[in-house]
Amino acid sequence: MLQRLIALVLFVLSLPAVTHAAEPSLQTLIDDLGQWPIQTGDYANTRYSELDQINAGNVGRLKVAWTFSTGVLRGHEGGPLIVGDVMYVHTPFPNIVYALDLNDDGAILWKYEPKQDTQAIEVMCCDTVYRGLAYDDGMVFLHQADTTVVALDAKTGAVKWSVKNGDPSKGETNTATVLPAKGKLIVGHAGGEFGARCHLTAYDEKTGKLLWRAYATGPDEDMLIDPEKTTELGRPVGKDSSLSTWEGDQWQIGGACAWGWFSYDPDLNLVYYGSGNPSTWNPVQRPGDNRWSDSIIARDLDTGVARWVYQMTPHDEWDYDGVNEMVLTTQVIDGKPRKVLTHFDRNGFGYTLDRETGELLVAEKFDPAVNWAKGIDMDPASESYGRPIRDPDYSTDQDGTGEDMETSGICPGALGSKNEQPSAYSPKTNLFYVPTNHVCMDYEPFRVKYAVGQAYVGATLRLYPAPVGEGFDEENIMGSLTAWDGASGKIVWALPERFSVWSGVLATAGDVVFYGTLEGYLKAVDATTGKELFTFKTASGIVGNVTTYMHGGKQYVAVLSGIGGWAGIGLAAGLTDPADGSGAVGAYESLAKYTATGGVLTVFELP
Repeated sequence: MLQRLIALVLFVLSLPAVTHAAEPSLQTLIDDLGQWPIQTGDYANTRYSELDQINAGNVGRLKVAWTFSTGVLRGHEGGPLIVGDVMYVHTPFPNIVYALDLNDDGAILWKYEPKQDTQAIEVMCCDTVYRGLAYDDGMVFLHQADTTVVALDAKTGAVKWSVKNGDPSKGETNTATVLPAKGKLIVGHAGGEFGARCHLTAYDEKTGKLLWRAYATGPDEDMLIDPEKTTELGRPVGKDSSLSTWEGDQWQIGGACAWGWFSYDPDLNLVYYGSGNPSTWNPVQRPGDNRWSDSIIARDLDTGVARWVYQMTPHDEWDYDGVNEMVLTTQVIDGKPRKVLTHFDRNGFGYTLDRETGELLVAEKFDPAVNWAKGIDMDPASESYGRPIRDPDYSTDQDGTGEDMETSGICPGALGSKNEQPSAYSPKTNLFYVPTNHVCMDYEPFRVKYAVGQAYVGATLRLYPAPVGEGFDEENIMGSLTAWDGASGKIVWALPERFSVWSGVLATAGDVVFYGTLEGYLKAVDATTGKELFTFKTASGIVGNVTTYMHGGKQYVAVLSGIGGWAGIGLAAGLTDPADGSGAVGAYESLAKYTATGGVLTVFELP
C-alpha cells in the first residue's frame, strides 16, 4: 500500500505544472491601442489615442453602431472602459456598473448595483455625477457616492473587497474616479461645500488596506509635508505652512477636497492632483492664504510625502477649485525640452510647470474674459512670485464684513473658465484642446455658521454669459473648444458654443478632435484648423468624456449622454428657481429647449 502511495505521489509530481495566465499589467493595457483601461486613457492624462483608422478624411461618414440605455436619468460624466472583449459602463447615483459583451452588440454580461443610503444625494454638490471606473489586475474599481471604495471581479462582478473612505453624515461624498498605480489605488473625495476636512488616500489594490493618507490642511504630519524638503516654487514651505495661513481652527473645516483627476509619472514616481476650494465661500470668515486649498500637489506614490506644491489662488474669494486635470507632456521652453505639467485652472489661467521641481514656466489666460486678476507675477526675485495680480474691483470682500456687498461682473463665474471636464493633448500638433466656460457672475457673500452635515457655503451668485467682445463677438456665447499652445501660453483658435462645453475631449492620431455639447451633439473637428468635420445629435446633453477603442480590427468611438453636472443641474434635478445650483439654473435656463434627461451610451463606427 505504501509503495503504491509513493508511486502515485511521484507520478503527480512528474506532471507538468498547471499555470494560470498572468493578468497583463496596467501599463501594458494602456500601451495597447485598442483598449482604454482607465478614465484618463493614460497616466499622463493626455486623452490621446494613436488609433487613426477614423481620420480627418473619413470621420464625416461615422454612423451609430449600437446604443445602450443605462436606466438612470442624472448627469453622466466620465466614460466607459474597454478591456479585451468587454466594455465596463457606469452610471451616476446609484453607481450601477455594467459589463457589456463587445462580441454581442453590448449584451449584458453582469450588473452590479450598490445598495447606498439615499441620504448621500442630499449632501452631494452639483448633481449626483460619477466620473467613472478604473481597471487593473482583473479588478474593476468603483468609488461610490457614499465614499465606499469597491473592488469587483472583472469577470463576474463579485465584490472582492470594499472599504469606507469618508462619512456622508459629515458631508463627505464622492464624484471622482480612482487611479491604480504600482499596486496602489489613489482615492480622493468631495465635501468642501459642507466644511469637510479633505484628504488623498492610497489603498492596497489587492486587499483594500489603507497605506497612507494625506490631508490638505492642518499640521505638517497630517498633510505628509516635510517643511524643509517640500517646496513651493523652489523654496521650502517651512514649518506649519498650512496652520499659519488659517485663523484659529478654521482649517479643521477648510475643505480643499481632491475631487478631480489624478495623473502619475512612473519615472519620477510622483502622483499629481489638485485641491479644491477653501470653506466657506465667504472669504471674510477665513482670513489668510488658506493653504493648501486651490493647489497643485506632487506626492511620492510609495510614501505620500509631498515633493512640491503650488497654490494658484491664495485666499480664494470666488470658488476657484484647483482640481482640474494635470496633463504630463514634454515641451520645448526657451529652446530646451522640459518634462512639464500643464493645468487649465478654474481661475482662467493655463499653467505650465516643471513636473519634477514645480518651477513655474508659463501662466497665461486661456479665456480672454478673465478679469479677477490681471496676470500672474512671473518674477522669481519678487516676494509675490507665482501669485495672481488681483484686480481689487472684483474682490468679493471689499467692505471687510463679508455680507450685504455684491460684486458684479466677475469673470470667470464660480464654475470657472473650465471645470472638471478634461482637456486632450495631441503630440502631432503639440496643442491642448480645452473645453471651456465663457461665463461671468455677480457674487454676494453672507455670514454662515458651521454645523456638521449641513451646507457651509456662505454666498449667493448669479451666472451669465461673458460680455460680447471678451473673446467672441457673438452674444450669448457660454463656451468654446479652445486650442492652446502650452509652451507659449497662447490661444491658437477657439470654436464658440452656445453653452459651456462640459464634455471631456478626445484627440487622435487620425488628426481628429472629438467633444460633446450640452445640447447633445457629438462633434469632430480637424486637429490643426478646428474645422468641423462631423456632428450627430445624441439622446441627451453630453457631459461625459469621449472614448475610442479597437475591436475586431475596427475602430469605434463611444460617448455617454445624460444631461447634468453643475451646468445641467436644472434639467437633471428638475429645478426651476434661477438661484438654485448656485445660479446655474438661471444661467442655463434655455438649455431645456434643446435637450432633456436621459442616460444613453452611443457607439459609432465607419460603415
